[in-house]
Amino acid sequence: MSDSFSEESKAELKKLMDSYPDRMSAVMNALHLAQREFGHISYEALEALSKEMGLPVQQLEDTASFYTMYFKEPVGENVIWVCQTLPCALRGSADIFDYLKEKLDIDAGETTSDKRFTLMKAECLASCGTAPMMQVNDDYFEDLTEQKIDKILGKFD
Repeated sequence: MSDSFSEESKAELKKLMDSYPDRMSAVMNALHLAQREFGHISYEALEALSKEMGLPVQQLEDTASFYTMYFKEPVGENVIWVCQTLPCALRGSADIFDYLKEKLDIDAGETTSDKRFTLMKAECLASCGTAPMMQVNDDYFEDLTEQKIDKILGKFD
């Protein structure tokens, strides 16, 4: 992993910082950009972001460590979040999660050996009316069944 941002990401980060009156207001979006650039939020990624933003590493690390959407370790190419909140649980999210565990042969927080998928539990994905649901990268998949999951995962082949 390189320990500095690409020129394209530096330009995107500058534009992002310029859109806020205070650099701290840009931190969450900047962390997303760093995660896209480096794959996860390592200490080296935080140092690179600190250098570009002119903010202390500790301030960035405080934010990154609070939110589950920032990965501290490498993850697969596709991250699957399965909602576990009550509405999803009442409609079978545990069964959906177990099906994914078996199908991918991994457990929560693990990545497949081919590095294609990481399986995570989410506290709430804010789609209660369409439970059970999961998010794969930035896309929501709702009213899940095993057949729907097979079809969804087939799109990643």
